[in-house]
Amino acid sequence: MAALIGVLPGDGIGPEVIDQALRVLDAIARRSGRHFELRQGLIGGAAIDATGKAFPEDTRRLALEADAVLLGAVGGPKWSDPAARERPEQGLLDLRAAMGVYANVRPVRTHPSLYDASPLRPERIRDVDILVIRELTGGIYFGAKQRDADRASDLCSYSRAEIERVLRVAGVMARGRRGRVTSVDKANVLETSRLWRSVANELFAREFPELQLEHMLVDAAAMHLLSRPREFDVLVTENMFGDILTDEASMLAGSMGMLPSASLDEKGRGLYEPIHGSAPDIAGRGIANPCGTILSAAMLLRHSLGLEAEAARIENAVHEVLESGLRTRDIAAASSREATTVQMGDAVVARLNA
Repeated sequence: MAALIGVLPGDGIGPEVIDQALRVLDAIARRSGRHFELRQGLIGGAAIDATGKAFPEDTRRLALEADAVLLGAVGGPKWSDPAARERPEQGLLDLRAAMGVYANVRPVRTHPSLYDASPLRPERIRDVDILVIRELTGGIYFGAKQRDADRASDLCSYSRAEIERVLRVAGVMARGRRGRVTSVDKANVLETSRLWRSVANELFAREFPELQLEHMLVDAAAMHLLSRPREFDVLVTENMFGDILTDEASMLAGSMGMLPSASLDEKGRGLYEPIHGSAPDIAGRGIANPCGTILSAAMLLRHSLGLEAEAARIENAVHEVLESGLRTRDIAAASSREATTVQMGDAVVARLNA
């Protein structure tokens, strides 16, 4: 039976990078004999324009029926009015909540071919391999919100169960890596962080005694991600901290355009997307980097469909293209050959077909 993949291109550069990921999935299907049913839906600004809703009911049904969802990006200046009743970003939050994808997994790896694309010195980023696990459906983004003319508030709330389940994902994944987990919080100030730290200590002592657990305040983590990134293995944190830290960590890899992500529920069904936004300033110019989206498709095959060999094939193809010197503008260097979005997709597909 064919796996059903929901495809949500979204806004800005989203459709451009999604197109290249779909070409890669098609190449994999042809080479491996697999069959993927691809069904597209609307989300974000495109959905607002078409239906008046950022997360229309047809898209909700598709997301709940699909074995996995591949997302581009949402948002843009056209829909940025703070007073608007519907905003593209709310569509994304509603999608995550509807799918119950509470654990966001973001691998951050550096490769020699892209050392020159990072603003950090090569010796500082050599052999970095971090797996960031971000809690995705709780915290301040989903808490009660209030605002009047002179005051506003956003409630940050976490339950023990919410904290335990995302920490458990970090522990399971650390078992297959170097066995070290860094839990990031702000326990010197926030009660939610104090609960987080307490739950982490209890859970790891009970379920993962063989792993090394350390706690780090979020401001220190932000500093150490740049000063000693090789020392991190698995980093787990709450929603807002994870959002900020992973964007910072993308500079280790050279560009936000390089990093994929997987957002998983308890059964491994997931939402897959690059970590970058809709980049409206470059939309339609054909220069967006599709690698993060292509690598997100690889994570989809691995985590939701159990196709490890096919996922690895895609990742190897992307790395071989980068090693050949072909780069999109965001990661271009003096010695590289600059490629358009489509040309980068062409090169990855050619590697897969070779």
